[in-house]
Amino acid sequence: MGRIFGVPVYVAPSWFLVAALITWVFGGQLDRVLPELGGFRYLVSLFFAVAFYASVLVHELAHTVAALRFKLPVRRIQLQFFGGVSEIEKETETPGREFVLAFVGPLLSLVLSGVFYLGMKAVDPGTVPGVLLAGLMISNLIVAVFNFLPGLPLDGGRMLRAVVWKLTGSPMSGTVAAAWVGRALAVTVLIGLPLLTHTGALGNSTDEITGVDTVTDALLAAILAAIIWTGAGNSLRMARLREHLPELRARALTRRAVPVTSDTPLSEALRRANEAGASALVVVDGHGEPTALVRETAIAGVPVHRRPWVAVSGLAKDLTDGMRVPAELAGEALLDHLRASPASEYLVVEDGGEIYGVLSATDVERAFVKAMARPSS
Repeated sequence: MGRIFGVPVYVAPSWFLVAALITWVFGGQLDRVLPELGGFRYLVSLFFAVAFYASVLVHELAHTVAALRFKLPVRRIQLQFFGGVSEIEKETETPGREFVLAFVGPLLSLVLSGVFYLGMKAVDPGTVPGVLLAGLMISNLIVAVFNFLPGLPLDGGRMLRAVVWKLTGSPMSGTVAAAWVGRALAVTVLIGLPLLTHTGALGNSTDEITGVDTVTDALLAAILAAIIWTGAGNSLRMARLREHLPELRARALTRRAVPVTSDTPLSEALRRANEAGASALVVVDGHGEPTALVRETAIAGVPVHRRPWVAVSGLAKDLTDGMRVPAELAGEALLDHLRASPASEYLVVEDGGEIYGVLSATDVERAFVKAMARPSS
């Protein structure tokens, strides 16, 4: 859609589905309140859907502004099926900042709800502006209350995480507590939401409930519960990964490599590598400077009987600056470097430029899996 505060704003394809759903549902409500609108009610409903998601965007902008204020990079804001998300690339350094970062979103939704409430006082409730303002007031209030619920991935869950982090001194303990509360919340939503509707606890008339309403409520509850459960699990996995992230070091993951010239037959290059106990090949020029990396997948694609007749130059990928990785890189700095320059292999070099070895993206992925599988300390 554009950029706000330098952060790109995207609309997911699922937004169009939920916009159509809101237009249809709100249009049905308008037909009861303002039957004189006729077919025009769907145009009003579409305006409501856009205005509601504009409110969601303001909610996410509150998170974004707070993140930028704390010097945290924000990759993007995305509006999607159930609300929006601000993709903040780094964790906050203190529980206090974590609490503030989570709190500002639902707080601003509450403020918007109050603004729309005041707007209702200035118009006739039986008019289109009155109905729109009432709908926006209620919807923003629901967004605020829902996000204040104390379970990940909701804002309230991040606030709970900050509180437990402050009390225990461990961000991982906060994440574990908030994630399990989030899973309990998912079960509660799955069971409780249909019960609230069918018992009239939400102020609705139970006499008007139909079979279609029952199925719709159950489906909505199942989708919400699945989103919360999955989000809680993802938060837990990402926290476990960040905890073990410093253990991912380029030097430890690097394969030993042997230098070969571009005209070396593949069979001879592999013989030298096997003799040296290496598992990677680096193409060098006449001065011993690395110029390319021989791709592991390309080697596997050459039959054994053809290898004496195939030069390594035909299987190599020329080195770029991004494919040179300092041997001391580790943790998030290593991930940022690999993310900025995607490749299957990287040349790992010492501070003076000497060849240390070759880092395979496959090895990094395997280390990721092991890091996420290890229990937390």
